Amino acid sequence: MSEPTGAVLPVVRAPAAVLGTAAAAVDPCAPEIVRLAADLVATMKVSPGCVGLAAPQVGVGAQVFAVDVTGHPKARTVHGAFVLCNARVLEASQWQKGREGCMSVPDLTGDVKRANRLVVAGFAPGSTEEIEIVTDAFEARALQHEIDHCAGLLFLDRVAGAHAVYARKVYL
Repeated sequence: MSEPTGAVLPVVRAPAAVLGTAAAAVDPCAPEIVRLAADLVATMKVSPGCVGLAAPQVGVGAQVFAVDVTGHPKARTVHGAFVLCNARVLEASQWQKGREGCMSVPDLTGDVKRANRLVVAGFAPGSTEEIEIVTDAFEARALQHEIDHCAGLLFLDRVAGAHAVYARKVYL
């Protein structure tokens, strides 16, 4: 099966309601979900510095996200570009604080404590077979950030307080 070419979608910004609402589980084989996955990858690829994008960020309340940390200096384990549907964390350990930003909150960054080692299960678009991704470091952080989007959470919901939020110095 050939991968569909995705459309570039507009990214919604906080305080859009879809960003604060838990997304619905999806049928990973549904044609509209396979198309959405391609759209997420296409949108991510044209967005400088973007390493992940969740369906709620393009206004769709679905548990689907794309991640690609290829070439990022903080990445250790890299699985390339992939999309997961209905992802859930199976194991999380080695918690560390790190700086995060988000296309839906373009003017701010914040310090967020995340697991540095992660095991996630989910479904690839177009497949009924569950896959597990074992990762660490920056890719683990990116996965947790996107899973949060699917749960209706922004990184700002995870910061320790106003002292851990900063004005973004570099605009992407």
